[in-house]
Amino acid sequence: MTNPLAPGSLTDKRALVTGSSRGIGADTVGYLAEAGAKVVVNYRNKARRAEQIAEKVVADGGAALAIGADLTDHDSVQAMVDAVVAEWGGIDLLVLNASGGMESGVGEDYALRLNRDAQVDMLQTAVPHMPVGSRVVFVTSHQAHFVETAETMDEYVPVARSKRAGELALRELVPQLEAAGIEFVVVSGDMIEGTITATLLNRLNPGAIEGRRQEVGKLYSVSEFAAEIALAAVEPIPADHTKLVGDVSGFTQ
Repeated sequence: MTNPLAPGSLTDKRALVTGSSRGIGADTVGYLAEAGAKVVVNYRNKARRAEQIAEKVVADGGAALAIGADLTDHDSVQAMVDAVVAEWGGIDLLVLNASGGMESGVGEDYALRLNRDAQVDMLQTAVPHMPVGSRVVFVTSHQAHFVETAETMDEYVPVARSKRAGELALRELVPQLEAAGIEFVVVSGDMIEGTITATLLNRLNPGAIEGRRQEVGKLYSVSEFAAEIALAAVEPIPADHTKLVGDVSGFTQ
């Protein structure tokens, strides 16, 4: 996948991408770094994987930090933001990519704590260090974005509802962000091939991925969706603060 961002288009911009030790987050970090951004590779427990991503960025002439943080723990989030500020002075781009809720062994309220409460806390902790002209990108799925009006797989409903709750909670903060000169956009994608969530859903509902692919003709890959997220860092903000990636048939009337 070719980087959609022009070389040098993000020179000296300071970007923090949550949940970026693998998958969509990792590829997003790669695109931003290639465009000149200083990048924070955030992880919860995949330290070595995050460090390898950061090391590659540095080896290629960029600047990167691998910082672990449990987003459901405010002190952990504060420590991560403090580390970035100490190193680079602030944050110009915050990509809220981390999400979850289908993991085994987590509490019943984990999805809501991570997908709503932690997103708001991450944003509010970062905002005091984000200058005028900075931007927040929230990553979600069509299954979550349209959960109130379209059916989704039963196994995913609790996660979808928690993701939608997080999106709505963040949208309520848009006036506050705009007053501070900070832009906000939601990037929503159809089922993405190769993600953990899609794999789990396909395991629970064999044929789900192929069925959706046949229905819409094309599903985005991890790298393709990450490219759209990276573009959202520089594209004009839509009037409704929403960028829809991929087909929305079946989700809208």
